[in-house]
Amino acid sequence: MIFKQLFDQKSSTYTYLIASSKGREALIIDPVLENVKDYIILLKKLDLRLVKVIDTHIHADHVTGASKLKDITKCSTIMGDHTPADAVEIKVKDDEYINLENLKIKAMYTPGHTSDSYSFLMDNYLFSGDTLLINGTGRTDFQNGDSKDAYNSIFNKLLKLPDETFLYPAHDYKGEKVSTIGKEKKQNPRLQVSSVDEYVELMNNLNLKKPTEIDFNVAKNINLGA
Repeated sequence: MIFKQLFDQKSSTYTYLIASSKGREALIIDPVLENVKDYIILLKKLDLRLVKVIDTHIHADHVTGASKLKDITKCSTIMGDHTPADAVEIKVKDDEYINLENLKIKAMYTPGHTSDSYSFLMDNYLFSGDTLLINGTGRTDFQNGDSKDAYNSIFNKLLKLPDETFLYPAHDYKGEKVSTIGKEKKQNPRLQVSSVDEYVELMNNLNLKKPTEIDFNVAKNINLGA
């Protein structure tokens, strides 16, 4: 299997490129518009044909490269079926599988950070979007975010996965690249709560600044960055 984790310095976004082997079909998760040329170069280098692009949710801190990648490669665009983005070609449901030759990726509806947030599970690789981060969790104070939903998504879905499941988030701000479900259960400070009410209280008092270009980015991303 080919697995590449790519990083955008400006937004601290992780983008993932997946394929079964060289010369085969490829899929990209959470592309960043400014990096599309780099993705195309990498695809050519590995002799891959991009067929699918997934966005885990409507991002607020960067513009997706989904539309531009579709224009260049004729790939299909995919999001969860709760997305407000009408431009998405394929809207997957909770527990639905996305096929990429001999690879299968399971869609998991994990709202809370936003109302349209999905995570994606491929074997023991979890692409958690902004729902579950390394030593953190996605904020819940904009884009129809909801701390109770986030608690349910994290504790009753993602943390039910095997401890050895690799965690690959959409962002990291401290240079961390990968974790595991087991490690997050033990070490993630946001997860050391005893109830949903305690989690809601924690999230309601983060006092985080909103992304500087949130209105522009969300408006663009509803049209897949076009």
